[in-house]
Amino acid sequence: MVRLYLASTSPARLATLRAVGIEPIAFAPGVDEEAAVDAAAAAAPSGTLPAADMVQLLARLKAEAALDPEVLGRAGLAPADVDGFIFGGDSAFELDGVVYGKPHQPEVARERWLAQRGRSGVLHSGHWLIDHRGGVARGAVGRASSAVVHFADDIENREIDDYIATGEPLSVAGAFTIDSKGAGFIDRIDGDPHTVVGLSVPLLRKLVHELGGRWTELWNR
Repeated sequence: MVRLYLASTSPARLATLRAVGIEPIAFAPGVDEEAAVDAAAAAAPSGTLPAADMVQLLARLKAEAALDPEVLGRAGLAPADVDGFIFGGDSAFELDGVVYGKPHQPEVARERWLAQRGRSGVLHSGHWLIDHRGGVARGAVGRASSAVVHFADDIENREIDDYIATGEPLSVAGAFTIDSKGAGFIDRIDGDPHTVVGLSVPLLRKLVHELGGRWTELWNR
């Protein structure tokens, strides 16, 4: 059995891993996402960072945080305790070329829902996996996965307000979920639905293979 370390506080990612037989060791990576994205964008020739590049950057930084003694200490861990694969993930929603993260505020979430109702956007999820089996960094791989989300066109304003009142859309990329209350507002997904949740299971399996691991070794539930 090989352990998976989840550098994320996302309940959806944790639930997804548990559903496929993996009980990870999860912790908060403590990455200053806004500062990291601003720095990367400033260094880019265009002055902006494409959505897929942004989520990949943050996924990598979160995974690498698992090797920071200070970050591990807050989770009650030490670097010597990390023996297995380390996964970092991040997601962002793109509509009309504009990238949206978590809205945080109800009025922001409502504005976004009014804009995306009856339309389609792309959910990008970044994946970064570090091979740290034996307590030694052996390599790392990562890729972004994208899926097109088609929203229903008959969502009433009252339904939007009721949804926002639950608090669910405030802390998720794009202000929606497909694995909870927001599912009823989505007509269909083009691509891997797990990507929209924030962790593409098929892609994670491929990354494990690329690092010389076996997917079934991660099953511990």
